[in-house]
Amino acid sequence: MKIRRFPVPLAVLPLLFCSGLVQAQIYRCVDAAGHKEYTDRKKGSHCVALDLPDPVIAAPPKREAAPRPRAPASPATTAATAPSAFPRVDSAEQKARDADRRQILTDELNAEMQKLGELRREYNNGEPERRGDERNYAKYQERVANLKGSIARSEQNVEALKREIANIR
Repeated sequence: MKIRRFPVPLAVLPLLFCSGLVQAQIYRCVDAAGHKEYTDRKKGSHCVALDLPDPVIAAPPKREAAPRPRAPASPATTAATAPSAFPRVDSAEQKARDADRRQILTDELNAEMQKLGELRREYNNGEPERRGDERNYAKYQERVANLKGSIARSEQNVEALKREIANIR
């Protein structure tokens, strides 16, 4: 069996020595022109052995045991553990807040339904009127696809607003 030796670029040698993969002596050689060369061979009297620290390999961090999942607290437990200084809202205040919320959601629902109606009129059952800037059929098809997507999003918004209004006490 023949063993091949591959030359290692000199720029990589310091990294290898610091990483602890290779244990050897490193020399810094300075020629007459002042050029520095780092090598593992002493090439004459102009080379100085470097005193490198032993590589330190850090231990992997200790893994802590995963926390156990807690059981969800029941409403009775939560109320019993709530501090006595926890701020409470009286029922009249809460009813006023709920009424305000219902009004805001109703206004949003009306605006969204109006927008949906306008989009459906413009969509014209999949055949909207062509505009002057849509001489290219691809632009027309892109606008039709965008209208269809806008209608679908608007319908989802209407359904979500209806669900929110139904959830108000």
